Amino acid sequence: MPRSVNWRRQRREAGQLDIARLRESFARVAMHGDELPLFFYSDLFIKHPEVRDLFPISMAAQRGHLVDALVKIVSQVDNVAELTAFLQGLGRDHRKFGAVAEHYDAVGASLLATLEHFSGPAWTPELAADWLAAYQLMGSVMIEAARTDEQLWPAWWRGTVVAYERRAFDITVLFVRPEPQMDYLPGQSVAIECPSRPKLWRYYSMANAPRRDGLLEFHIRLIDGGAVSMALNSSNIADTELRLGPPVGALTLNDPASGRDILLVAGSTGLAPLKAILEQVAALPRPPTVHLFFGARTADGLYDLDSLEKLAAQHPWLTVTPAVSADSKFAGETGSLPDVVARHGDWSGHDAYVAGPTEMVREAVTRLTSAGLAKEQIHIEDFGWSEP
Repeated sequence: MPRSVNWRRQRREAGQLDIARLRESFARVAMHGDELPLFFYSDLFIKHPEVRDLFPISMAAQRGHLVDALVKIVSQVDNVAELTAFLQGLGRDHRKFGAVAEHYDAVGASLLATLEHFSGPAWTPELAADWLAAYQLMGSVMIEAARTDEQLWPAWWRGTVVAYERRAFDITVLFVRPEPQMDYLPGQSVAIECPSRPKLWRYYSMANAPRRDGLLEFHIRLIDGGAVSMALNSSNIADTELRLGPPVGALTLNDPASGRDILLVAGSTGLAPLKAILEQVAALPRPPTVHLFFGARTADGLYDLDSLEKLAAQHPWLTVTPAVSADSKFAGETGSLPDVVARHGDWSGHDAYVAGPTEMVREAVTRLTSAGLAKEQIHIEDFGWSEP
């Protein structure tokens, strides 16, 4: 039975949830900001100290991810297909932490306790029943997805860094060999944990389509205060054994047979998933016309431009336009990447794939939709819900 149908059946069995009441309730408790996740994790660890080992020592970032996930779930609670896909991915992904079905009861109890605490007098038996039913439905989808995945794949892969290249002062390209070999779709990502940063997982997209030799290419940009990116940019990273989570994400080639041309908008290392998609397109019998915009603050940030220009020279259907936003000496396009894309023409008939810094992605989506590109033809990915 398709999972979306199963979700509808479970909703019928649980009764009709009052979605408006759930959203109103969450909006009320979300106003408490950081107090919400702080109360939740405190309640969880006090009542179930055995689950503390599943989490990193520092919980600062993890607390934010709880709220991000709840916001996404509540916003999509009446969108069966999208919410089901999100929850299935969440269930599969949590296997790498060592989460098992028994943990879901503990998490659910602490979540309800948190919602009750911050709801105050607005917490009614009817509201409690709605939240309990909603969590049980979500938990069942996540558990089912994890159990199915367990029959097919390990909870995580062992990945050995076989080579690395320093492309800029803050960007390193890693070549990693996973064991066992990993199947994935171009554009997907995996969470990476390195031995010097235990239990801290950071998502990175593979920058290549699957290869016969199984190697994975990652573009790692050093983030200020980013413990994982700092470790992965180390000059001693060669031969390091990493842990790789399962492939996740929906930033994948939508419909190769759509007949539409393709627009790729890559800011900095957001190039990685789009380069993987580009490799996939190159292998199609009849590739569509593709226009790739690659942006960075300065010319040094265009770390992979040489290889992109070589690809464009080999494939007449590919056009590459580099752009910088803060380098007056650059001879090419200048300005914010969304501005550069907007002034290059009408993209309303294209399928657009956008990846990079959050602000750039949001601005690009806004500009593209206001220019007439349908939302269903714009593809992005947001891993904020689970990045530590």
